[in-house]
Amino acid sequence: MHRLEKLFRPGSIAVVGASGDPAKLGGRVLRHLTSFGYSGRIFPINLSGKPVQGHPSWPNVLDLPEVPDSALIVLPAPLVGKALEDCAEKGILQVQILSSGFAEEGGEGIAMQEELARIASRHGMRFTGPNALGSISPADGFFGTFSSLLDTARPGPGRIGVATQSGAYGSHVYAAASFRGLGISRAIATGNEADLDVADCIDYLVEDAGTTVICAALEGCRDGGKLRRALLKAAAAGKPVIIMKVGSTEAGAAAAATHTGSLAGEDRIIDTVFRECGAYRAASIEEMIDIAYVCAIGLRPPSGDVGILTLSGGIGVLMADACIGAGLALPPMPAPAMEAILKIQPVAGGRNPIDTTAQLNGGLQIFEGISQEMMRGADLGTVIAYMAHLGRNLERFPPLEQSLAALRRNFPDRLVVAVMTHIEEIRLRLEALGIPVFEDPTRAVRAVAGATFSRVLQQAARAAPPVAAAPPLRLETGNEATAKAALRAAGIPVLPEHVCTSAEEARAAAEALGFPVVMKILSADIPHKTEVGGVLVNVADAAAATEGFHELLRRARSAKPSARLDGVLVAPMVRGGLETIIGVQRDPVFGPMVMFGLGGVAVELFSDVAFATAPLTPVRAEALIDAVRGARLLQGWRGSPPLDRQALAEALCRLSEFAVAHEDSIASVEINPFLVREEGGIALDALISPREEAARATAMAD
Repeated sequence: MHRLEKLFRPGSIAVVGASGDPAKLGGRVLRHLTSFGYSGRIFPINLSGKPVQGHPSWPNVLDLPEVPDSALIVLPAPLVGKALEDCAEKGILQVQILSSGFAEEGGEGIAMQEELARIASRHGMRFTGPNALGSISPADGFFGTFSSLLDTARPGPGRIGVATQSGAYGSHVYAAASFRGLGISRAIATGNEADLDVADCIDYLVEDAGTTVICAALEGCRDGGKLRRALLKAAAAGKPVIIMKVGSTEAGAAAAATHTGSLAGEDRIIDTVFRECGAYRAASIEEMIDIAYVCAIGLRPPSGDVGILTLSGGIGVLMADACIGAGLALPPMPAPAMEAILKIQPVAGGRNPIDTTAQLNGGLQIFEGISQEMMRGADLGTVIAYMAHLGRNLERFPPLEQSLAALRRNFPDRLVVAVMTHIEEIRLRLEALGIPVFEDPTRAVRAVAGATFSRVLQQAARAAPPVAAAPPLRLETGNEATAKAALRAAGIPVLPEHVCTSAEEARAAAEALGFPVVMKILSADIPHKTEVGGVLVNVADAAAATEGFHELLRRARSAKPSARLDGVLVAPMVRGGLETIIGVQRDPVFGPMVMFGLGGVAVELFSDVAFATAPLTPVRAEALIDAVRGARLLQGWRGSPPLDRQALAEALCRLSEFAVAHEDSIASVEINPFLVREEGGIALDALISPREEAARATAMAD
């Protein structure tokens, strides 16, 4: 039994704050438990000790004749702490606090909520809320909630599990599902999440035998690791998670003094984590329900290859465009399959979509043969059949129904979707066959895409080995030279360079390296040297090196009078290759995130970057590179030679390990540019921004 089973399916429950007035919150909860077939024992707690809505009541949970499986608390906020203590003393260790007036109102409410967490921690108790809506399990007749939805509609039993923070959002989701004829397995709204959160509930739904697809919604996330583990657990169990992230997190990715930081917006990080864990991020409740409908009624397609069979060329094109936009593939029918299709319907057009033309109306029996040849010929994951208005004609539909049934029977592991206007009877008959029915072609395609995406990505299962924590970095000066020294030690290639504090040292270093050289100002206070003219390239001789040293100092002092200057860095001049940017931004919720994109000014102009969680494996590093459109330049472009992609992937892996090892010390790392060459790659510039806490600790130690 999962540790949260009694929150969703209690055999007995105490209602602390039960009211005889069915219009009050405590009265509505009791009415819902009583009215909808819940067979468990109900223990109303009311100070009067008199019968409440026909049930005997007790003044306190401590007076109960037995220990209930769980409790619902519906009391004024100041009374909740004492009630929670009483539940713990009685031995009730799973509680839902529906009362409001806590952290959501600020002030004293924050302190009261923190006290609830301390009480629970002392007693080993787990609770949802405060400010929660409760939970439901329709198959058990359990509706432990005050939701007003139940005044007019009641979700029936089904296979969709729902876990949300917001009560209103959660009830809207299962209301929308109910109105679509979809049942709910379990649903819960976690409220302020002083203890249990959505990730805990996803973990439960993964193990729940009655749930096959999970809908979830987050407003914030405090424990990114726990959420990631729950999503990966769902993926490993084959249960798709369709999730929405709304509102602002409690701690988003703050922009640092690097491009990496400013590019690492909250949505990019959330998208990355969900994608890596195989969860689909829905853009609307409608899309969430559509995808859940496909997964619950039909199945998850084994691939993203789609075949479109249509009696309208225009609708076929519309769906084809939608498929490409959603990342689905439309493989053309192989020649043998097309020959077979044309024997069945000589006027059929296209190779995918296959347009039967309106002549299908005159011979509905041909549908079966064409659809079978399509599924067999291209080994499709899904066939979407557009049938106009035939779903409204009970007399003419049976041949199509038989064809669709045969398609499901002969290809039980493939998804079949019908698109047509329809009457309810025909929709229900197709759904009984495992065939979802849509009226809007584009919504059908997007739902198929979501159901396909929900299959866990291969790289998500290929976790990198753990990285041991390293001693704190000491980046007292925090300039380019110290950053490169730390990165060199981590296995990232850098150029032979010299830190010079005088013109004579600069000239000698340039002569030792060989002309031409690059000269750069060194200062932790000037992270972007080009903005102050702090870089000189193609320095050709000793005289230019001497003059360059003085010029760089002059420019820096003019542009940034208060900047601390650590000297000038002299490095060899490197030509050719492709400038990229690789970096790390520490997200306060999900930890180090690795970034890759085109370097130089391109990163600002196009923001063509992608992120991945650290540490990386070689396979995941390759996937990160592929996620950037500009990465095609690595293959060679218009006659230029291919570049060393493997060296780039290796550098990304080493950087990711460095970031994990020094997670407590580093806020961000930026290598811009990292030059990818025909053979190898090299970090030409680097910046490491320490975390404020680590910087303060270093300063105090000094």
